[in-house]
Amino acid sequence: MRLMVFAALTALTACTGKPSLDDPSLSHQKLNLEEFFDGNLVAYGQFQDVFGTVRRSFVVTIQGDWDGERLRLQEDFVYEDGATEQRIWTLTKTGDDTWTGTAPGVIGVARGVEQDNRFNWKYEIDLPIPSVDGTSETMRVTFDDWMWLQTDNRLFNRAYVKRYGFDIGDVIISFEK
Repeated sequence: MRLMVFAALTALTACTGKPSLDDPSLSHQKLNLEEFFDGNLVAYGQFQDVFGTVRRSFVVTIQGDWDGERLRLQEDFVYEDGATEQRIWTLTKTGDDTWTGTAPGVIGVARGVEQDNRFNWKYEIDLPIPSVDGTSETMRVTFDDWMWLQTDNRLFNRAYVKRYGFDIGDVIISFEK
């Protein structure tokens, strides 16, 4: 029975649509990461599994610094259970609309493309996962992040999360300047 449920779930998640840079733009705005993320921001988000159950929510304060060549983002997460986490990204603009980035836990280099009001960011990362006994383990997952500039001060983010090539859930975040 479990195998049948797993097979059905796998078939369903394989059929779900995801954004594409080929999709038409629905906005005349132009996202420039270096402008949007330069300064102080706050973001509100949650992770939900493939069944739609919210498993974790968080608030993250972000200090961004664009020096003309690299964008440094210090992200300080506070989860609903009081747990905290810090991630520091270093992004480098590699072309008019392309970026690379690194952060602790990221495997290799993250890669991103800006187009019109959106940004697609892909990477693999070892995420810390709290355990019942208070210790922390890691889980290797891949992120396919999609961000859309909604206003000059608001950016919407939906990240599709996979493990071993299978969808395990998504992260929804609203960034505010």
